[in-house]
This record gives sequence, structure tokens and C-alpha cells, in this order.
Amino acid sequence: MNKSQNLTTDDIPKLLKQLAIPASTGMFFNTMYNVVDTFYAGVISTKAVAALSLSFMLFFMIIGLGYGFSSAITALIGNALGKKKHLLASIYAHKGILFIPFVGMILMVLGFIFSKQMFLLLGAKQDYLQICLDYIYVLLGGIPFFMLNFSLNAILVATGDTKTYRNTLIFGFFANLVLNPLFIHGFLFIPAMGISGIALATVLIQVINMLYIFRKVLETKMVHFAKPQYFLPQKRIYNDFFIHGFPSSLNMLTMGIGSIILTYFVTTYGYKAVAGYGIGFRVEQLMLLPALGLSTAVLTLVSNNFGAKKYERVSQSIYKALKYGFFICTFGLIFLYVFGEFIVSQFDKDVEVIAYATGYLAIEVWIFYAFVTLFICVSTLQAIKKPKMIFWIGLYRQIVAKYLVGFVIVIYLNLEIKYFWIGVLVMIYSAAIFTFFYTRNELKKLNIPDI
Repeated sequence: MNKSQNLTTDDIPKLLKQLAIPASTGMFFNTMYNVVDTFYAGVISTKAVAALSLSFMLFFMIIGLGYGFSSAITALIGNALGKKKHLLASIYAHKGILFIPFVGMILMVLGFIFSKQMFLLLGAKQDYLQICLDYIYVLLGGIPFFMLNFSLNAILVATGDTKTYRNTLIFGFFANLVLNPLFIHGFLFIPAMGISGIALATVLIQVINMLYIFRKVLETKMVHFAKPQYFLPQKRIYNDFFIHGFPSSLNMLTMGIGSIILTYFVTTYGYKAVAGYGIGFRVEQLMLLPALGLSTAVLTLVSNNFGAKKYERVSQSIYKALKYGFFICTFGLIFLYVFGEFIVSQFDKDVEVIAYATGYLAIEVWIFYAFVTLFICVSTLQAIKKPKMIFWIGLYRQIVAKYLVGFVIVIYLNLEIKYFWIGVLVMIYSAAIFTFFYTRNELKKLNIPDI
């Protein structure tokens, strides 16, 4: 645990800032990392931008499972630390390091087998399909490193360290600025790799970051090599990972599937609509970063204080996070309405692509408040070890409702794309409202003060 903070006694607003600001800063640079990728893909062609968007949806579906399990490991370690069960926390840390990469290896193989069919399903053909495959095949090879970073960061977040991952994301952004043009166009003995170079830069950066994060984990003393048997699989511990991680991982999987469903309906408007959506989506993520940072802080604070049975602090953490999140959303909404068109025009000069991107943002910025509610409530449910409903909420929001909205508006009624985005807005708000009241009810069952 960070020596400058005590997660179960220090002032909640102060802790939220200490945890959320580094997490949000890191996510900002991670999003800017993706923006850089989009920019350089735009230098190649509009089809390369569209291919990046399609590939991102598929890749997110794969690594999302790892992210879901990492949240569970953070919650389990945090609960153990709150209860002063340091040996149990250490065992969770050791087992988790290898557990998530093992899951990743399986998903990597499945990705190589089925990615081509998925791209074909999403309308990619001929040179467009080849661009997608050139990018995703390299990225799939780096999955073990992505997954290991998830497992290592889960340990650090549970102890209140959100700065280390922030540092890796900042480094990744600046390294990407150098490596992308180097690998795309080639230099000296490095061949020109085109869009494959964008993917290779990402994998290389993950490897470098892995070494740094692992060193920081060793400094916590939660992981060591004094007893190598701690790393070996153990049925009871792995069972805990599955019970608490599977709903969250399935939720992340539904997010990936939901993104593919959404992209499927967007492709009916043409590849320029896909490119516009991809640009708009990345710009939108910039404004959601503080909310994601707050959700990370909530996961850490609630898991530790719930383990310590300091229920008043649990309630206060959630309330303050929602309050801060709504304030930040208002700023983000105003900012994108003023500067949104200027920002998206920096990635593609095609007037039609810009129109699709700005049309998306004009409607989707109003979803920010719903996203804040969802992020914080999902982190709360994970932290209090009540993750089962997370999957069902994700299934409704990402697959069932999204498909129905798309089928009715895009296929059956054949309406303009803006009506599809309005339908998505209504659907997400319905999920957010239900999640809020469900979380509130679960907290009451545990005698946690009302938020």
C-alpha cells in the first residue's frame, strides 16, 4: 500500500483524487495513444481508419475478458487487505499473475481462428479485408503481454497504486508517436510495414511496460520468489477468480460483442460511416476518462473499506464519485459541442466522414451521465463481491437491446443513422437507471448506508 495513504482511514475526497487523477491521466494518454493510431491510419487511407475501427471492436472483445478478471482480482486482494489477511492477499496476487495470461493464450488462438470470419461478417472484403487482417494478426500475437499487464496492474490498484499504470500509459503515448511512423514507413534496416507497423508498435510497447510494472509489483512485497509454489494453480483460488471474475469478464465480452453488433449496423451506411464512428468514438472516450478513473478509485476504496467493515466510508465513496462524475460530464458535454467538429476534422478531411463523426458526437455526449452511473455502480458491485448481475446488465445493454434497436431502426424502418444513435441513447439510460437502483438495493441488504 502507498505509504502516503491509508485507504480505510484517510479523507474520502482526498483519496478519490489521489486514486482517480493518476488513473484518469493514464487513461487520457491511453486514449491519445489510440488517437495517434487513428491519425496515422488516416495518413495511410480512409479504409485503414475503418479497418482500425473494426479490428478494435474484435480485439476489445478478447482483452475485455482479461480486464474483467483483473477487476475481480483487485476486489479480492482489496477485501483481503481490508480484513488484514495479508497472506491471503499475497496468494491471490501470485495466482492471478499467471491466471489471466493463461486465459489470454486460449483467446489468442481463438482470435487467429475466427477473426477472418468476423471481418467478413462485418462487411470487410478484398483489400479492406486484407488491411484488417494485416493489423489484427500482429495485435493478436501480443495478447499474452496485454493480459500479463492486466494481472500485474490488478495487484497495484488493490494497494492504492494507480500511478504506475499511468506512467506506462504516458510512456506508451510518446513511444507510439515515434514508433508508428518508423514502422509504417520504414527506416534503414526496418522495412515499411504499413498498418501492420501500427500493431507492432503497440505490442512492443506492451512488452516494455510489462517489465516496468513487474518491477513495481515486486517492490510491494506482495509477490516474491521465496515460495515458487505460490504461483502454481490452486483449485480454491481459481474458483474464487471464476466466481467473482466471470460475470465481469462476460460483461466485458458482451461489450465487445455489442461493439461488433453496433459496427455491423453502422456498416450498412458504408465504410465512411464506420470511419466516422471510429473517430467519434475515440474523441468521445477522451471525455469519459475521468469517469473511468473514478470507477477505478471506487473499486479500490470500496473493496478495502468493505473488507474492513467500514460501511459509512463505502457509502461516502460512491456518493462522492457520482457527484464528481456528473460535474465532469457537464464540462465534457459543453466542450465537445464547442470543439467536436474541429477535433474530428483533424483525423480525416473527407466531408462525409466528418459529418458522420460529428453527428455521432452530437447525440452521444448526452449519454455521459448514464455511463458515469454504470461505471461506478459496476465497480461497486464488484467491490462488495456481488458481481452476478453485472453480466445480465451487460447482456441487455450490449446485445439484446442494442440488436433490437439496430434491427428496428436500421433494418426494418431504414431510418437515418442519427435515429440509431438516439435509440442507443435511450437503451443505455434504461440500463443505467436499473443498475443504480439495483446497486442501491444490494447495499441496503448489507446494511450499508444509503447513497
